Amino acid sequence: MSSFQQQNEQRSEEQRSQEQRSKEQQRPKDFFSAEEIDDLRTLSPWRSTWSIVHCWGVILLTWVVVTLWTHPLTILPAIFIIGARQLGLGVLSHDGAHFSLYNNRRLNDWVCEWILGRPFTSGTIDGYRKYHLQHHANTQQPEDPDLHLSKPFPISKASFRRKVWRDLSGQTGWKQYGAMFKDAFRGETLVQRLQNGWRRFGGNIVINLIFLLGFTLAGKWYLYFLLWWVPALTWNRFITRLRNIGEHAAVPDNDDRLRNTRTIEASWWERAFIAPYGVNYHLEHHLVVNCPYYKLKKAHGMLLDRGWGERMELRSSYRDMLGVAVPG
Repeated sequence: MSSFQQQNEQRSEEQRSQEQRSKEQQRPKDFFSAEEIDDLRTLSPWRSTWSIVHCWGVILLTWVVVTLWTHPLTILPAIFIIGARQLGLGVLSHDGAHFSLYNNRRLNDWVCEWILGRPFTSGTIDGYRKYHLQHHANTQQPEDPDLHLSKPFPISKASFRRKVWRDLSGQTGWKQYGAMFKDAFRGETLVQRLQNGWRRFGGNIVINLIFLLGFTLAGKWYLYFLLWWVPALTWNRFITRLRNIGEHAAVPDNDDRLRNTRTIEASWWERAFIAPYGVNYHLEHHLVVNCPYYKLKKAHGMLLDRGWGERMELRSSYRDMLGVAVPG
């Protein structure tokens, strides 16, 4: 073997060793001091409460505006606004799954279920929590229960267009919510099916009947469907797909925590209509799991200030992200 080949092999081995050492930076304390971690994990019940009030306030205000001025020019933007806030309810509930809403765990879980979850389609937070923590423990590994969401990527533009059409036309939502209800209302007899279904969706149905009653008393019962279920079946499904793609699809290294999860530096309009409540800072969330969403931007800035930006999987917008996940 020539000395040139030996030098090349030595350099390659050194590079592999350096990359391996770099990948071993896997724990929060490798990126932040103990004091900084404590600060990032410290909850503000007032911030959590304000976020919930904000999310529901946007939904209720949109309902009032469209009820008073019912017109296609108010209904159409309302679908985008409400679909994004429905995702926002899920994002805040996701914080609750990590006990990042309130220090009182009973209050934390009650809010997740009855204020954030059951008005839409969720139930108790326990099942989701157990499932989701497996995702954090095995991110982008064969044991990751969410791997099926990212594994197919990158995909072609034609395939992506078909997915977008299914989302925006309601086909995805109809299929997913239909399967959810079918699974809940299962049993050998009609009585068993009704009992099982009510156990799962009874609270959800009651809350939604109250919504329907409110619109009915306002003289516009049909707006319940246009301003709650149409957003749920269309825009909410599409931006939920964008969220899933943005977080882990087509990442450069499944074994490196700085590169197997993506942060997207979303613009104001993307935060309003696509990525509410800091959900775009997903890499930081994976590094400090119990960091509430309103401190993720701070964690992001700290990482950049310390020079980690060049190694992090960052994208400047959701369009930029799609350029990687759905190449031309």
